[in-house]
Amino acid sequence: MIQFFAPDIQTSLTLPESDSQHCVKVLRKSSGDIIDVIDGKGNRFTCRILEAHQKRAKVEIIDTIALPTFWKGKLTIAVAPTKHLDRMEWLVEKLTETGFDNLVPLLCRWSERKEIKTERLEKIAVSAMKQSLKAMLPEISPMMPFRKFIEQTANIPQKFIAHCDAESERRLLSREYIPGPDTVIAIGPEGDFSPEEIREAIDAGFIPVSLGEARLRTETAALLACHTMHVVQELSTANNN
Repeated sequence: MIQFFAPDIQTSLTLPESDSQHCVKVLRKSSGDIIDVIDGKGNRFTCRILEAHQKRAKVEIIDTIALPTFWKGKLTIAVAPTKHLDRMEWLVEKLTETGFDNLVPLLCRWSERKEIKTERLEKIAVSAMKQSLKAMLPEISPMMPFRKFIEQTANIPQKFIAHCDAESERRLLSREYIPGPDTVIAIGPEGDFSPEEIREAIDAGFIPVSLGEARLRTETAALLACHTMHVVQELSTANNN
């Protein structure tokens, strides 16, 4: 299945230029052909092409299916961007394929990357959403200072901070995560969170967690955290059936 992305398809009934070109010029779709279009808000539309224009293909919607996420609660991954941008791009692609709701790039005390442009990451998320047959586009937030991030999570019911300080108490994420509530997990930079940042997060209600015995790269830790929560949720659902 090939999915096209048009965030305002219900009102415009038109594919964006990039998707129009792919549909008409590359795939050689023509008037009367049936295509699948997603809006990034959880809906997939079965559409019939009315005008096979390479820059603005016109369609009519003939069916709509709501595709809710298969995980419960909003899942936010907050991570300090890596020094090499290609690793962040890889992370966004894999997180989107795995399934999550929001990425918050963190500016931490020991961050190696002090700024990040979200436009490229958003394009990668769109591509991964289409390829993995999802209909919900994750949000990519602007980079946020760690302290501001902590303040903005005050009302999130389940919060974790994954760090590498083995001298501090940490619990396994797989044992602490409870499926259902909105959840956020913070992953630090290559140099880890500072002791002050860890303490600040704990004081704000974050549970310090470990992802296991292996020492992981930042992007690997973020992906493993997301996957771990999905596995816990799947096991919980299976045990309740």
